[in-house]
Amino acid sequence: MAAGGRASEPLAELSHYVVARPIYSEPGFQEENERLPPLPPTLRERAQAACRCSRKRAFQIAKSFLPILEWLPNYRVKEWLISDIISGLSTGLVATLQGPFPVVSLMVGSVVLSMAPDENFLIEGSNATGTNVTGALIDTESRDAQRVLIASTLTFLVGILQVVFGVLQIGFIVRYLADPLVGGFTTAAAFQVLVSQLKIVLNVSTKNYNGVLSIIYTLVETFEKIGTTNIADLIAGLLTIFVCMAVKEINDRFKHKIPIPIPIEVIVTIVATGISYAADLEKKYNAGIVKSIPRGFLPPEPPNVSLFSQMIAASFSIAIVAYAIAVSVGKVYATKYDYAIDGNQEFIAFGFSNIFSGAFSCFVATTALSRTAVQESTGGKTQVAGIISAGIVLISIVALGKLLEPLQKSVLAAVVIANLKGMFMQVFDVPRLWRQNKVDAMIWVFTCIASIILGLDLGLLAGLLFGLLTVVLRVQFPSWGGFGNIPGTDIYKKVKDYKNVIEPEGVKILKFSSPIFYANIDGLKSSLKSTVGFDAVKVYNKRLKALRKIQKLIKKGKLKATKNGIISEPGINNEAFETDEEPEDNQDLQVPTKEVEIQVDWNSELPVKVNIPKVPIHSLILDFGAVTFLDIVAVRSIKTIIKEFERIDVRVYFASYQDNLISQLERGAFFDDTVRKDIFFLTVHDAVLYIRNQMTYTDNQDPIFEKISIMQESKEPIEFTEASQPDEELDVQEEAMRRLAS
Repeated sequence: MAAGGRASEPLAELSHYVVARPIYSEPGFQEENERLPPLPPTLRERAQAACRCSRKRAFQIAKSFLPILEWLPNYRVKEWLISDIISGLSTGLVATLQGPFPVVSLMVGSVVLSMAPDENFLIEGSNATGTNVTGALIDTESRDAQRVLIASTLTFLVGILQVVFGVLQIGFIVRYLADPLVGGFTTAAAFQVLVSQLKIVLNVSTKNYNGVLSIIYTLVETFEKIGTTNIADLIAGLLTIFVCMAVKEINDRFKHKIPIPIPIEVIVTIVATGISYAADLEKKYNAGIVKSIPRGFLPPEPPNVSLFSQMIAASFSIAIVAYAIAVSVGKVYATKYDYAIDGNQEFIAFGFSNIFSGAFSCFVATTALSRTAVQESTGGKTQVAGIISAGIVLISIVALGKLLEPLQKSVLAAVVIANLKGMFMQVFDVPRLWRQNKVDAMIWVFTCIASIILGLDLGLLAGLLFGLLTVVLRVQFPSWGGFGNIPGTDIYKKVKDYKNVIEPEGVKILKFSSPIFYANIDGLKSSLKSTVGFDAVKVYNKRLKALRKIQKLIKKGKLKATKNGIISEPGINNEAFETDEEPEDNQDLQVPTKEVEIQVDWNSELPVKVNIPKVPIHSLILDFGAVTFLDIVAVRSIKTIIKEFERIDVRVYFASYQDNLISQLERGAFFDDTVRKDIFFLTVHDAVLYIRNQMTYTDNQDPIFEKISIMQESKEPIEFTEASQPDEELDVQEEAMRRLAS
């Protein structure tokens, strides 16, 4: 016990602290602590820093263009090589036998069809090589050659744009792809892949829909034609899905005991190809098989530069969408495996890939969700798996394609569907997001639904805009609240959140948790009214109205203004209680007046019938600890707020501000003779202690009287019972509300 007691003594001492320091306002703090002047680098210094080259910097630049220099030296051969080989083989087989990513292929296809329609290749006579849907004769060879040229030229132009975007550091847009947005988008993409593979498993032919509701139309038509399902393909697909998912579950559960994951995709592909070939499923059961795989490469062909002007707009959108899809899918796995994505590096990589492949009649490159899921779920660790996958595709195109021609398409589709499980499991993130942050959950759901209904390209854009809208709304309608002090501490918390929080007497504290700019300045004003419980402008106008009525009644002799207040003459019927609707005589306000020192308690009952809101405070503190910037509209509005409260004898102070706000206020001409820096305090507690000291000092001085101007026609001094007035002419509306400093 003794030892334990001695061990706890230092902890007890560290559980409390006492700080003794002056009460710091902005001028006082700057006087004691000189701020270092900012020294922004000159243009020459910036140019030197940008152009400076060293061995380390050169290597970093090289790694940014060639990531292989980063990961290859750290490659763990014993741990990763087998997994990468199995993953590369599986992904390569799927990539060989399936087409490109549907979103980009549809976007490219729409450009190609618009620039090379069948109508441009109509011919007559025996030279025709095909017909279109109307039965007209067309030259399909010329048409296909032109379409290939357009697609490759489009790919080349997209690559140029992506490289330019990367060089210009446009990759920052990846920051706006929030995790909830990416989750909803990739789940919708997985649903689109599922629908596209489902019709292959059923061997049902549908139209190629594009645009809004294309997924829904495809799904509806698939179920409308479900009666034409090929049983052989359906059985093969279902068996493949069952086997693949069962083996993957075994791989996951016993991954610590199984040194090498079972390459079920490769095994299923080989077995299914052998069964299809041996049983001749195509002829006996009319099963859909791969049939023919093109061999060899087309010779390189330069792009048709003259077409650039016709496709520049489409190229821009395709470059952005292809990049966004790739980064969205990449961020899912970056989060899962804890690594970062360099947006500019991705732009440059895709750009050079498209420029090179555009010379070989290739489509625009982007991430294919199905193949990415296959590579990840089969154990792929590094880009070695991608290199092996590309090698399998190369070998298949050059030599081995014929061996895979008997494979059923439904087996390949089933392999893809089985590997989408991880993407669909993201749906279970929604309840967790809803508990943690409802706005993020709404972004997830909105992006997913929008991507399914509008298509992935428009859905991604809609999700991005919706996410930005939530940010704007959260800034425009931020959290705010009245704060109070926890007794015996310098801690201030929301009054409505804690039982023992006490508001300082006569002081209101408002914390506004947002940058203040033109869009939310009305929110600041509204929160001020709610916190203090009155409208400063209305209070001022009501007081002016009361003063005008008092002046008129004094002029009529029904009231007397004395140093001790306003009194009625004895024996005279007091007609001071007049209705609020009494018309005001604005001409009287222009008459030169004399001053009288009288005491007006605006919170007591006045001898005029005017409903004046009570002002139970003398000070207002604005906690700007969460305010990061102010625009010029905010600067002007805050200065107006100060003046509005000063007119009704409420002093406004600022606390916990950031240093950059002072600079912004100085640039906005905020400070002058009436608004000085001494109303700014380092903390809320500094401001509260300063106000207490001021009130204590004021209470020990002679009473402070307000000056009001007495309306009279004669310029001769009027004799009052207790005080005579100096002969000075004052403006009624301004001077009536001023206070005398003691």
